[in-house]
Amino acid sequence: MKTTNRIKSILLSCALIQLLFPLILSAEQHNEHDEHQQHTQHEESDEHEQGVVTLSTQQMDAAGIKVSSLALSEVNTIVNAPGRVVFNRYKTVSITPRITSQLVKRYVALGDSVKRGQAIASLSSVDMAEAQGNLLLMHREWSRVQKLGTNIITEKRYTQSRVDWQLAKARAIAYGMTENQVTSFVKNKQFSKANGLFTLVSPINGTVLEEDYIKGQQVEAGDEINLITDESSLWVLANVSPKLARNIRVGNKATVHVDEQIYPAKVIQISHSVNEVTRTNLVRLGVDNKLDELHSGLFVDTQIQLENKSKTMVLTVSDSALLRSEDGDWQVMVEQDHPTEFKAVEVLVKRVINGIAVIEGLEPGTSIVTQGAFFVQSELAKGNFEVHNH
Repeated sequence: MKTTNRIKSILLSCALIQLLFPLILSAEQHNEHDEHQQHTQHEESDEHEQGVVTLSTQQMDAAGIKVSSLALSEVNTIVNAPGRVVFNRYKTVSITPRITSQLVKRYVALGDSVKRGQAIASLSSVDMAEAQGNLLLMHREWSRVQKLGTNIITEKRYTQSRVDWQLAKARAIAYGMTENQVTSFVKNKQFSKANGLFTLVSPINGTVLEEDYIKGQQVEAGDEINLITDESSLWVLANVSPKLARNIRVGNKATVHVDEQIYPAKVIQISHSVNEVTRTNLVRLGVDNKLDELHSGLFVDTQIQLENKSKTMVLTVSDSALLRSEDGDWQVMVEQDHPTEFKAVEVLVKRVINGIAVIEGLEPGTSIVTQGAFFVQSELAKGNFEVHNH
């Protein structure tokens, strides 16, 4: 009897186990699903926190953060070309005697700044002595004839005397005297001054850049004593391939780059011949140099704008808005739904022109950080670091 009851109890327990097992298994599976869902949501929340940074208005004000919307704009194509600074030959003069003479005295030295009309050097010449003597004679004769007038002397004599005086004056000026020097010389009326001494003066304001002769040396006609140039305006000769040079026009804007300095320039001439060695065209740029920071012979980099014939519209941002990601790609900080939330978004930088970058990868109207982007990036990195540690 006891054995029978025990068997019945065992059978009843087995039946209950079979009945409850599916319910227990279903409950466990449900719990595992809930835990998995909660874990997934937690991971998604962590990922969201890692990708977006939220700043306070105080932080944004303190960091000077500014946000702007991207807009399509027209950008001209840029040609990059090496160049060399040279004198502006239209503002450069060579100080040379017109007759064989001897250098008697120098008044300026290499590197001196000179004014127009300032004495450069004094020379002595036999030819000039003869011209000065004749100048005094013709001036004296012309003064006498003028006093007598045509009532006493013939018209022919009057005209001849005037022509002789003009020729004597022109000869002295052609030899190197100035108009003012001639006037002062004939007023003196002393034949002892006809000693062949004359002074060369600067015809422009500028800087003495070259000197080739020393005191006492004989100088032949046409030999350069000094080179003077006005360095307030210089030229840059850029070497451009013929294919690109065809799209450059006189008047196009350009920039000259020296180390980290940028100088505005303009295309003023395009060569119509190709250099036999470099196989390039020379493009002459005019650049302002009133601060005297550029000098002839300096090698530079140039950027020359081409005409945008296609009128292509592109997205542009200031290069200060661009940041490097951890893997080296370019990115910008994009504003999210809330004006204090930002997310790093990678972009493709096509080119950078005078501090303006042409980008792809975002839609027009997207709001990005244009000032203070580095601060936003650092705050985002700080937040990610704290999440990983947690």
